[in-house]
Amino acid sequence: MSTDTQFQVQEVSPSYWKVTFANGAINLIDPDTIEQLSDLITRIEQAPSLTAVVFRSANPDFFMAHWDMLADRSRVAAMKPAPSGLHPFADNVYRLAKVPAVTISEINGRARGAGSEFVLATDIRFAGPGAILGQFEVGVGSAPGGNPSGRLPRLLGRGRALEILLGADDFPADLAAAYGYVNRVLPDDELAPFVDEFARRVAGFDKVAVQETKALVDAVTEPPVAEFGAALAAFFRTSGRPENAHRVERLIEAGLQQPQGVELDLGRQVGITS
Repeated sequence: MSTDTQFQVQEVSPSYWKVTFANGAINLIDPDTIEQLSDLITRIEQAPSLTAVVFRSANPDFFMAHWDMLADRSRVAAMKPAPSGLHPFADNVYRLAKVPAVTISEINGRARGAGSEFVLATDIRFAGPGAILGQFEVGVGSAPGGNPSGRLPRLLGRGRALEILLGADDFPADLAAAYGYVNRVLPDDELAPFVDEFARRVAGFDKVAVQETKALVDAVTEPPVAEFGAALAAFFRTSGRPENAHRVERLIEAGLQQPQGVELDLGRQVGITS
């Protein structure tokens, strides 16, 4: 297991934290991310005064690129279930949405696949003009595992959710905002100050009032726990099948998981592999 900390926490005040994610050249999500995020969620849950948490990226081009497609599958499969009964990956995206603090994603760069699933698990999403979101899994022969199939229809409606999931294409910031995938887009020089001001405003309110209001919204918008187990099971069933190996191999040959090349244009590139 890596001893590097991927999530750097700045405790701005007891009620307001900033968390900066950094993992390699393009901020991949990997088995270490799963374990470290679980610990961070527990820390957020147990912070008595914490009311607002902002998630940021250390990389201006990649918020969270996607799942590490070269990760050790046996290590992931061997992870013990969380107390919810879910695999730890599914438990993270389920539990993050339910923490008693308001969670805000400050999205610069790309958030695809598991990165998109992470931001969908946060309560509020603000984006810079260069942000790109998407769920490309169908384009490489897999069902998405972090339950965007449950969150996107509730957020955007059925038709737009299916457009995102089945088209497997990139959604640039302006289109993502028009669809409701993100709350709004701000100019590069305004994004961080706006998010900080908003988070400080919420963090200055009474925690109980914030927590209770969020819980009421969750009661009518959050998918039930069973959906998260079903989504990850579908991912495990569909990913890695030999009939789709050529799709992934072509992307790897073209520079998948490297800072340049296909990662900059992944939505278009997965269409070429079909």
